[in-house]
Formats: sequence, structure tokens, C-alpha cells
Amino acid sequence: MRTINRRRFLGKIAVGAGAAFGLSHLPSQLLAHAGMLNISIGFQTFPIRDILSKDFSGTLKMMAAQGYKITEMCSPKGYADIGYGPLVSMKTSDMRKMISDAGLSCPSCHFGFAEFGDPLDERIEFAHGLGLSQMICSTFWLPQAAVLNDYLAAADKLNKAAEKIKKAGMQAGFHNHDFEFQKLDGQLIYDALIKRLDPDLVKMQFQTEVINLGYKASTYFNKYPGRFISSHLSDWTVDKKQVPVGQGIIDWKEFFAAAKTGGVKNFFVEMDLDKYKDSATYIRSL
Repeated sequence: MRTINRRRFLGKIAVGAGAAFGLSHLPSQLLAHAGMLNISIGFQTFPIRDILSKDFSGTLKMMAAQGYKITEMCSPKGYADIGYGPLVSMKTSDMRKMISDAGLSCPSCHFGFAEFGDPLDERIEFAHGLGLSQMICSTFWLPQAAVLNDYLAAADKLNKAAEKIKKAGMQAGFHNHDFEFQKLDGQLIYDALIKRLDPDLVKMQFQTEVINLGYKASTYFNKYPGRFISSHLSDWTVDKKQVPVGQGIIDWKEFFAAAKTGGVKNFFVEMDLDKYKDSATYIRSL
């Protein structure tokens, strides 16, 4: 009840002050905080893929009951060998209906890099059927011996696929893992990729887990304004143990404030199943 009253209070201030003085006269800190309260909390399905593949509808309803409003899928065909195989035979229309019936929406989905090649037309059809607005490349999965030019060549291929995705009315994106935060040829791979990827065609999806390598999402949101579309949320202790969002070392107020600068539209918690509920509770408390 306290959170609801707070939201209503801020809303009345914004409306009343806006009518009297114009929104430009409101303190920027107040407006930023009010914006934070409007976040639709999402979750990525990969950590719960085992139970999701056994009971798709029931698992989604369970997550909605924990306070989640949106979800991010993984392409069943692209991820068939790592947990999504049972969903390959499910009709896309049935999948979309079950997501909706659970009270959720699904704006985004992960696809393997290979799916942005020859299967792209079929994957775009799947994306339209599911009602997606974002198709995210879940990294390039290059060999450990790859050099920087291999990453840049892969970025060029993603740019080309992203042109077709944009023409289809959707936004392409790129998701990082820890290996993009290594250096090759004296350059941080992630920075090199941001410079190579077309800022209009490919937006970035930041994974906060790289805090364990010393990199903060807020730093990148501020360094590259408007380059991001979404983020995967997880929290960690100083000794790199996963804990619910709000119980670790990440400054989440700083994170959400910077996310506005970065252009982030969707936030997907991606953690072990037992961390989801407390994470949603904390984010709502903001």
C-alpha cells in the first residue's frame, strides 16, 4: 500500500505542477524518479527453461504472480538443444496466447547468431507471430581463439541482418556476456563492437553480471547515450555470489537513472528461480 500511495502522490505532483508551471519547471530529480516507478518488470526465460518447457502456461502464470509484467523468450528452434526443444512443436499463435493469458507481454526474444543468417526470414515470421518488437542476438559465440577482426566481421553480418529486421518493423539488438569484456589488440571487445555496430540498426542489451569483472552498466549507459534498448538484471556480492536484485553491490538507483540516458526500454531479471520473487519486490519498492 505504501508503494501505491507513493506512486499516486508523485503522479499528482507531476500533473498539478505541470498544469501550473509546465513540466520543464519540475525538478529533474523528481521527474527521473517518477519515470522509474513506471517500469514494467520483466524476466528472461533462460534460467527457468526446464520448467517452462514442461509447463509453459503454468510457469508464466507463476512468474506473473510474482509481479512480472513482461517476458523475454529464447527462440525455440535456435535453443532446441539447450532446453527449448519441447517448445519447437508449439504453434507460435498458441505460445502468444498463453503469454497473454498469463497477463504478460513478450516484446523481445533471444536468437542465436546463426539465426540471423539463412533462417532469418523464417525467424522474422516467428517474431511477427509472437508479437515481438525486438530481436536480440545472444552474442556471436566465436571460438576462444578469435581475433578482434573476427568480432568486427560478425558485427558487419549483424548490421546487414538488422537492415532486414528494421524493414520488417522491428529492432535488432546485441546481448553481451563476459567475454566481450576482454581485450584484443589492445581494445576492449565491447567498445569495439559498439563502434562497429550501426547505432540505428543494432541496439545493445546490457548484462549487469559483468559487475563481477569491474564494469558497471551505468558507466556504459552514460558513455553511450541512446545506444541501448534493454538490460538483463542480476545482482552479486563482493565475492561474486548471486543474490536477489537489491541485496548485492550494484547501485540500482544509479543504474535506473543512467538507463534513461542509455535509452533502455525493457528490463529483464535473469537469475536463479529462487531469486526472482525478491528481485521483483525490490524493484517495485523503488
